[in-house]
Amino acid sequence: MAQEFKLKDLTSEDLKNLKNGQKQDAEVEGIEDTKVLLVRVKDELHALSPKCTHYGAPLKLGVVNGDGRLTCAWHGACFDVATGDVEDSPALDPLAKFRIVEKEDGVYIKGDEATIKAGKREANLKCTADRSDHLVVIGGGSGTVGTIEGLRGGGYRGKITVLTREGYRPIDRTKLSKALIADVSKVAWRSEEFYKDASIEFISEEASKVDFATKQVTTSSGKTYDYTKLVMSPGGSPRWLPLPGLKGDLGNVFVLRAIPHAEGIVKAVGDNGKKIVVIGSSFIGMEVANCLASKKNDVTVVGMEKAPMERVMGEKVGSVFQGLLEKNGVKFQMNANVEKATPSSSDPSKVGAVHLKDGTVLEADLVIEGVGVSPATEFLKENQAIELQKDGSVLVDENFAVLGLSDVYAIGDIATYPYHGPGGEGKRVRIEHWNVAQNSGRAVARAINQPDGKPKAFIPVFWSALGSQLRYCGNTYHGYDDVVIQGDTTKPAFVAYFTKGEMVIAVASMGKDPYMSQSAELMRRAAMPSKSELEKGVDILEVSVPSEVKM
Repeated sequence: MAQEFKLKDLTSEDLKNLKNGQKQDAEVEGIEDTKVLLVRVKDELHALSPKCTHYGAPLKLGVVNGDGRLTCAWHGACFDVATGDVEDSPALDPLAKFRIVEKEDGVYIKGDEATIKAGKREANLKCTADRSDHLVVIGGGSGTVGTIEGLRGGGYRGKITVLTREGYRPIDRTKLSKALIADVSKVAWRSEEFYKDASIEFISEEASKVDFATKQVTTSSGKTYDYTKLVMSPGGSPRWLPLPGLKGDLGNVFVLRAIPHAEGIVKAVGDNGKKIVVIGSSFIGMEVANCLASKKNDVTVVGMEKAPMERVMGEKVGSVFQGLLEKNGVKFQMNANVEKATPSSSDPSKVGAVHLKDGTVLEADLVIEGVGVSPATEFLKENQAIELQKDGSVLVDENFAVLGLSDVYAIGDIATYPYHGPGGEGKRVRIEHWNVAQNSGRAVARAINQPDGKPKAFIPVFWSALGSQLRYCGNTYHGYDDVVIQGDTTKPAFVAYFTKGEMVIAVASMGKDPYMSQSAELMRRAAMPSKSELEKGVDILEVSVPSEVKM
């Protein structure tokens, strides 16, 4: 039941002094350790939950633009200030919104105590499905989460069936590489009851074939599912190196994509103290190396580049990441090529060493391969109705609708879509980011719920745990020619601006929140400072975020 709660040490005069775009936390009297966030937009004051519903980041550090969009400083989740609703991933639950009441003795908010304490408004997706419309989703990952939550949250009442090879409900897969958490109950986004109440059925079946003419999906067990709309979100299949001992032919050699992979690694590591070789210096390889080194294992990363993630981040920024992991005990073999893996002398069925082409031999109790993924589109390879790209991906439009097909969408790792962010100019990209998958799912949900609406483009956002928290936005898919770095890379507390000519096309930061979120909002509005301006020392936090979106 709604009650009035006084905000500590706050007066009506304080509220008047809060200018448009400004934010302020206010403590709630009578409820221990509880605050609300006050935000003024368009001369109107709003009271909201103070923390992001994704990972609990303080929203007072976030970015507010002129049209009332509040962006989290950590991972780019966006909320509508006027309603608290989710605008962009990765948050699933909306913020709670409270009415402000001004009295002679102070300022109050009106709301129920449980909601104020919870710091969010539970998403209510409950519905009884209308079975005249049947939407089938292939896959159970991040794209699927964005699709089904966006559909139900936006009013879709058709039947929803999810066919998932994973065998468990959607999880926060980012925690597999960052923390090696292998317990579904600890990483699942929602309970089984939540999806049941929302009339969303999960079936542990892997799609093996789609007949687009009859609108029917066949699974590996031979069962068939009719659909009126189809969303293909199968994700990616982790690659194995085609080398002796590293193509699944030796035990204790792992890839990392799903919970069974994490379970296998955790079991092989045991009580720690193991010699571990991680092949691949990309995000997955670096994250799992950092996690295992922190547990007192002897970890070596083998990479082909001069510095980790050089292709995406450049050598200078990549060297920062390498230095951070070295402080945590990780060793590196860079500019290296792997030749093979050989068995253990004590157990020939398991790996014992990794051999590099320069003759270096790395002893290994276990090996983890983080050498990328391939679009999981095997079920489409013999299909004459759809043409796969050379990398196995599917061409889609701005709404992620598959070109040439009706009522069929492709999202996440399998989608090659037109990018309209800085430097994109509508050229097609395929981006293997957790957040991109979820936002593409939300784009599909909007297209289905609002068929006459305009596509809503988004800036890709990425984050990683590399000894310090990395934030990244934008896209260097089509290359960049320079990097402008502001700040101190040794702390680290810096922002790196990736440029193409005078245009900033991507931004990475460490220890400098909310620079990434501010950059993403400025990019959406074509309002980022130029390379020359940044080189002269322009601080983007001093650049106001316009209301008009240009993407």
